[in-house]
Amino acid sequence: MHLFKKGKCFLPLSLSALVLAACGDDSGAAGDESNESNGENGEIELTYVAWESEVASNNVIGLVLEEAGYDVNLNQVEQAVMWQSVAQGDADGHVAGWLPSDMATDYERYGDEVVDLGPNLEGNRTGLAVPDYMDVTSIEDIHSDNFDEIVGIDAGAGVVDSTEQAIETYDNIDIPLQTSSDAAMTAELGQAIEDEEPVVVTAWEPHWKFNTYDIRFLEDPEGIYEEEEEIRTVVREGLEEDEPEAYQILDNFYWEADDMNEVMLDISENEMEPEEAAQNWIDNNRDMVDEWLDIEETDEDSDSE
Repeated sequence: MHLFKKGKCFLPLSLSALVLAACGDDSGAAGDESNESNGENGEIELTYVAWESEVASNNVIGLVLEEAGYDVNLNQVEQAVMWQSVAQGDADGHVAGWLPSDMATDYERYGDEVVDLGPNLEGNRTGLAVPDYMDVTSIEDIHSDNFDEIVGIDAGAGVVDSTEQAIETYDNIDIPLQTSSDAAMTAELGQAIEDEEPVVVTAWEPHWKFNTYDIRFLEDPEGIYEEEEEIRTVVREGLEEDEPEAYQILDNFYWEADDMNEVMLDISENEMEPEEAAQNWIDNNRDMVDEWLDIEETDEDSDSE
């Protein structure tokens, strides 16, 4: 499985002939062929955004698809490109559709050009969060007397767009929104908590930071952020006909927030590589994975017998 991740290249054991575009390197890298899928069912490209949650989900479903006989490429891109690449057929799908609100703009633009397979995780949410040691409880409490800035993630991310809307809606917010990345945001959050300094961040759950740190969402009286969201699986038109088994596996893919958190915590706290953490979760949840792999026989399978 090939994995691109911004700022760092994770080179899994099954890697072969990867163009290291995300690292600014045009050279290839060979992996251990003994661990590589035979690709008997063809190739599948999944695209995703550089959020810890999506690193976890893509590595898990990528390994499951490899187990089914596919060569899998995971390609990290910006949020809008993630949707556009599936709509244009340049990628086969993504499992990172935060809806109905967080990626509403992308869904409105590309929803008619993709196939929405429904949620692979439910009950997630977004908002602004602070450490428990702070005495603020609501977004209405955010102002320059207690914060210097709101620490955000990637410009264009749904939670950032919602935060920009919150700044316009709440008259009390007189501090800037600083965009960065998921990794930079969590690093700044961790440092602030270590020093017990004031900090407010764009947040979403599931995310390992809610397990690692004592933090909480701020109340949102204006209802800018959705409290109940889904993460949906979205694939390109024609995938069901071209790769029916992969389509069925992606359609079957469904897990809980605790499952995603297990993978994220192994990466963040136990310092596992993403693929190792994903494989560890798969090994410990064999029954669920077997349900994803339980697919109906395709016409192509019947013809080959």
